[in-house]
Amino acid sequence: MEFVSGWTPPETAAARDGGEERAEGTLDGAGREERAVCVQCGEPTEYPASTRGATLCPVCEWQEAERVACSC
Repeated sequence: MEFVSGWTPPETAAARDGGEERAEGTLDGAGREERAVCVQCGEPTEYPASTRGATLCPVCEWQEAERVACSC
């Protein structure tokens, strides 16, 4: 019997960009590493594209902090 979890891998940047494959740690035109995009709004973040995990732009980070802050 085969176990099937139903998990599917997330969409990759290459699939979103029309099939262009980009290596991790690629540089932009100014010689800096490309920025990761916010997982909520799609704006550029302060983090490099090679950052693992869910990255948020400064605005969404602030809003998330307000949502989870203790109100007591």
